[in-house]
Order: sequence, then structure tokens, then C-alpha cells
Amino acid sequence: MVVSKSVGNAVVRNRTKRVLRHEIAALLPSLPADLDIVIRATPQAGGAAADVLRADLDRLLASAVQRRRG
Repeated sequence: MVVSKSVGNAVVRNRTKRVLRHEIAALLPSLPADLDIVIRATPQAGGAAADVLRADLDRLLASAVQRRRG
């Protein structure tokens, strides 16, 4: 997981990391075991609500799994 300084100050970066870790933990059981994932937070992630981040993770991980299968 990569959350650079462009996301915000230390408080915002740490909050973003905590939210992303929490949300990805719920999604991990449904992902293939041999899938390597790198999550890079964009500056918009720093101001996003947890439900928005969850929806983005759902959408992007589903797309990644589809590309891997196809």
C-alpha cells in the first residue's frame, strides 16, 4: 500500500491507510490467493469517505481479477 505525501499531511495519510487496510481486509477472502495487489492512493483518496474508498476498491479489484482471468 502506497500513500504518498501528495495525499495530505501525516494525519490524513495515516487515516487513509487505516481506512484502506480495513476495507481491503474485508475483501481479501474473496480474492484469488495467488493475486499480488499494490494499492496506490491518489490525492483524492485523502478527502474521500470510507464508503467511497470501499466502492472504488470493489470496482478496481473486480476489474483486476477479470483482466487476470481474461
